[in-house]
Amino acid sequence: MIFEHEIPKGSRLYFGSMAKAKRRLENQVCDILDDCGFEEILTPNFSYSQHQAIVNEKKLIKFSDEQNEQVSLRADSTLDVVRIITKRLGRTTAHRKWFYVQPIFSYPSKEEYQIGCEWIDHHNISDIMNLTANIFKALKIEPILQISNINVPVLVSKELNIDISLFKNGEIATLFKLNCEWLNKLLKVKDIKSLENVIKIVPESIKEELEKLLSKAKEVDYGNIIIAPLYYGSLKYYDGIYYRVINDNLTLCKGGMYSSEGISSLGFALYTDNLLKILED
Repeated sequence: MIFEHEIPKGSRLYFGSMAKAKRRLENQVCDILDDCGFEEILTPNFSYSQHQAIVNEKKLIKFSDEQNEQVSLRADSTLDVVRIITKRLGRTTAHRKWFYVQPIFSYPSKEEYQIGCEWIDHHNISDIMNLTANIFKALKIEPILQISNINVPVLVSKELNIDISLFKNGEIATLFKLNCEWLNKLLKVKDIKSLENVIKIVPESIKEELEKLLSKAKEVDYGNIIIAPLYYGSLKYYDGIYYRVINDNLTLCKGGMYSSEGISSLGFALYTDNLLKILED
């Protein structure tokens, strides 16, 4: 039995002080992005192409439009922003820096608010990581900024002829059991110094991507950095250096490099509800 006052599990309700805190957070971050030259965009809640962004399509909330074409509720903003700017609005704007404040939806009824930005046709990942770092400095919190390179675990799996699922599932104990000296040291990397040391002993096939990770990590001005070269994240489209900001078991932000519509771009998304929990504490 569903009572009149009930709301679906996973949906969001803000009122009173929490609604005020949400508005204050969004305004503060939006002001920073606006000052950095980003313009605002709000994309449609419905999309024809969300399957391109989501690893597990079962998380999409799907239905059909009037022509019986499959439509999904927005489960990710990144690729839709790039597609709309380059394809639909390409003739009316040449601007390449955009931000949004909007929710994403996943099956069966989960709703998550995000504050995100996309820097289209830009290649220096340290620029977007430093922008993220400056936002957290402005919020006066310093959670962990974890920096990774998705190409490293892919190359390691090829070098050792092992299944990439070991990295996807975080099966660290199994990886240690391979008894590979350079891999064991790579698994223990946490900072710039340990990464510099391990680069000297890894196979040549892996060095270039590790050196890219090292170079960009050195360009980030932030006090609480962890380097995780073998982390393999869940988002479908990141294809180079990427990062997440975490505090205990909460993910506060994800960002990185990706390609869409033949263009290399950068972006991140802040998870509003998780941020509010940290700021409330």
